[in-house]
Amino acid sequence: MAAGHGNTPAAWTAVSVAMLGFVVGSVALLQVPTKMTLLWIGIIIAVVAFPLFLVLSKLGFHSSDH
Repeated sequence: MAAGHGNTPAAWTAVSVAMLGFVVGSVALLQVPTKMTLLWIGIIIAVVAFPLFLVLSKLGFHSSDH
């Protein structure tokens, strides 16, 4: 791997959003009975992370000099 691999604002933001989605989904799965609405909200948040990364990359936030 290159030095600084993944250490960009775009990558950090996308990973943070994906982690938030996984946490929301995990909390939904821990509920008895499972909160399906909350689970789908978590899935949507996690899926949004990749397009967010692409948009931030196109805006120039995918370089380590920020």
